Amino acid sequence: MKIIIISQVFWPDESAGSQILTDLAEALIKNGFEVDLITSGNAYENHNIFYPKEEDYKGINIKRLRTSWFGKGSRLGRFITFLTFNVKLFFSLLFIRKGRYELMISLSVPPLISFFGIIVARLKKIKFLFWAMDLQPELAILSGYLNKNSCLTKMLLLMGDYAYKKSDLIITLDKYMAEHIKKRGAKGERIKVIPVWPVMYDIYAGNRLDNPFRIKHSFADKVVIMYSGNHSVMHSLDMLLNVALDLKDDPRFLFVFIGGGVRKRDVTDFKEKHLLTNIVQLPLQGRGKIHLSLSSADIHAVVLGNGCTGYTHPSKIYSAMAIGRPVLHVGPKQSYIIDILNACQGNISVEHNQKELLAKELCSFANMGHDQWNKIGNKNMDYVKEHFSKENLINQFISQVKFFGSSPV
Repeated sequence: MKIIIISQVFWPDESAGSQILTDLAEALIKNGFEVDLITSGNAYENHNIFYPKEEDYKGINIKRLRTSWFGKGSRLGRFITFLTFNVKLFFSLLFIRKGRYELMISLSVPPLISFFGIIVARLKKIKFLFWAMDLQPELAILSGYLNKNSCLTKMLLLMGDYAYKKSDLIITLDKYMAEHIKKRGAKGERIKVIPVWPVMYDIYAGNRLDNPFRIKHSFADKVVIMYSGNHSVMHSLDMLLNVALDLKDDPRFLFVFIGGGVRKRDVTDFKEKHLLTNIVQLPLQGRGKIHLSLSSADIHAVVLGNGCTGYTHPSKIYSAMAIGRPVLHVGPKQSYIIDILNACQGNISVEHNQKELLAKELCSFANMGHDQWNKIGNKNMDYVKEHFSKENLINQFISQVKFFGSSPV
């Protein structure tokens, strides 16, 4: 079977979505599928980084489209970037020879990519699999980027509904997201829930204080609370920052923020405004080294914005648990994160308005000691191995793809 994949992100981009898609594409090649891929020629976070226009990566034929140079620094810039990518993608797909592909797989980044993809898929008689990792325009409405009552928003909803209704299969990440997609008009039997997996190549198993990343950045024996990943506009970091302010005179704690994104500047501004020495900011770590950076933490913060349940699915929880660290969750009472943590006792979960409780929980955590931290972390690791194994989840995905090879368009 020959497959065409469309996505704004792919190798060598270091975003989580890129790494997960790269894993899947490599597995498809190993399972005997032919894979072509159309993606962006610019890095997702830094649009001044350019990739080759055409490239073969492990048997995957990659075509990259140049987008605008605005990047994600402003709302207008994001809109222009998404628009230019979608327009270029649409015209690239129009030139596909009919009968060349049996299946098109579309991710959900950028918004509306699935709409343009499915129009061409129907025109060229290609089966269509929508891999929905987040929901738009719901997220844009929640973030304030769009007015929910505007004509533009209503048009975007109609375009999105069309993609959900016409997809031959929708793979999404949790049951809450699946329910929202049903409300958008998708048929329940066409929706499959397959979570994503940890994206590390390795796990650091050495002594906590001997971790090279911890040594390099002088974490010493402090209790390291780490937020690693995209600083998204959807997921407020205010709770973590304000607790860092409250605990500034407690020498036990160090708050480490790794990665980029729209809210990275918020962290920098807060740190500088309050002259906080207990906050450290570091750049995103490459996939080959991320196991060292993640393992340098004593507890990992996983933040889900209010109202975001079922609309987005931060995947950092899987990597945090996979390397055997406790989890600190900040977010609403109901979500896939809560479902996981309910099965893994000992982790911390608070809502966005519970600052005093979070400070108290962190002090209790510090008093537990390393042995108790390890017990919590080991339970987390075992749970991920059982429920979120990369091999098992990719095999589930590929079994759905194989079904297309035996069914008519």
